[in-house]
Amino acid sequence: MGGRIRPDENTHQRRKMKYNIFVYETAEDFAARTDTQKQGDYWASYSAYTKALEEAGVMAGGAALQPPATGTTVRLVGGERHVQDGPLTETKEQLGGYYTIDVPDLDAALKWAAKCPSASTGGVEVRPLLEM
Repeated sequence: MGGRIRPDENTHQRRKMKYNIFVYETAEDFAARTDTQKQGDYWASYSAYTKALEEAGVMAGGAALQPPATGTTVRLVGGERHVQDGPLTETKEQLGGYYTIDVPDLDAALKWAAKCPSASTGGVEVRPLLEM
């Protein structure tokens, strides 16, 4: 038949991009996770945020992390492995978890990041994922 192939209408949708929203929390935020008087509000705020991401269809993954003191840093110095317990550096805010979202652009990612509970107490970093 030699006719032209018409692209499906769905191929004209904007391509989405994946971003990580890195959740940086203060020592007080980490303490609120297990404080019997504060943990209800702490976990409720993250549950609501996660639910909003899921309902909007942008949630692609994520996880909360154990407190920084549980981390271990590995460095190779002169070909020899050096292991250090605890966080890599002492900072006011430390990485507490991340969300991976699939949205059209950076502006959309920034709007979601601003809604993250830690945006008002610690910090939130938005970074595009590198497609391999």
